[in-house]
Amino acid sequence: MIFPTGSTPRSLCILRLSAIGDICHVLPVVRTLQHYWPQTQLTWIIGKLEHSLIGDIPGIEFIIFDKSKGLTAYHHLYQQLRGRRFDVLLHMQMSLRASLVSMLIPANTRLGFDRQRAKDLQWIFTNKQIPHIDRQHVMDSFFGFIETLGIRERILTWDIPISEFTRKQLGNILPETPYIVISPCSSMPYRNWTIEGYAAVADYIAEKYHWPVVLSGAPSAIEKEFGEKISARCRQKPVNLIGKTTLKELLAVIDGAELLIAPDSGPAHMATAVNTPVIGLYACTNPDRARAYLSAKYIVNRYPEAVKAKYGKTVANIPWGSRVRDPDTMTRITNDDVKIILDQLLKK
Repeated sequence: MIFPTGSTPRSLCILRLSAIGDICHVLPVVRTLQHYWPQTQLTWIIGKLEHSLIGDIPGIEFIIFDKSKGLTAYHHLYQQLRGRRFDVLLHMQMSLRASLVSMLIPANTRLGFDRQRAKDLQWIFTNKQIPHIDRQHVMDSFFGFIETLGIRERILTWDIPISEFTRKQLGNILPETPYIVISPCSSMPYRNWTIEGYAAVADYIAEKYHWPVVLSGAPSAIEKEFGEKISARCRQKPVNLIGKTTLKELLAVIDGAELLIAPDSGPAHMATAVNTPVIGLYACTNPDRARAYLSAKYIVNRYPEAVKAKYGKTVANIPWGSRVRDPDTMTRITNDDVKIILDQLLKK
């Protein structure tokens, strides 16, 4: 415990640049800090895209690090932080880029991951480490930072602002009836389920529950094509919003949904932030580490059999966080796997 009861730092800097899912995991940690240490000035160094999702949260000074600007981004950050010094830095990202950024953040206590988990030599850039706890969910590992500081309680609150203007804009394109969102793509294509599977489940929802389906996703060419192919196979055409929303608008779309169906991806964790249940599709990654935090009951989990086929071992006998990247791994998930959980969730 770095700060005993009754003792709090005057200033604290959070370093977590990306990605969207991890930003959503860090946010309850920050909300807990705001609750228990209301007098501590909080600064968050964050990526540009990620800032567009949470940068209007009150009570936090956000400083954008735009990696697309190359060396200019480092110089700009140096200029912004020159003459400042934080009581605490929470170095919450294991990447060389983040560690280089950390060198520009003057701080007395530089808290990072334990050496066993500190990839890319992150431990070199810190002077204190959180305790090693094996086989944790990502969010639990982030809470380890403030537990090390002395805060043992947790506030599982996100409260990402969504403006009424954003909601009204979406009202013109979203169904008026209850709807379900399918966010079919991950940032890593090997984690994506099949086009045929998504289309079959979309038709199942439309024909059994008479609810429209909304497709959501990023504006990349791969995701747009994926969505178009899903739509083409559907008997009941979904509302295809892939590439047509900002992150804030996507959050509002998910917030209005009855549930979300998604692989291991950022939108799954955005759904957790607005308390929308998630049917998570897992075969390449371990849901015990990466699932939507509040949707443990709604997982399709083919990871153990994928691990057995790939490594000839059980999940307990491979390193935590191991992935199965074989291109056909997600085909282990069947249409019925998803339909069964869908029926359980909707109680029909």
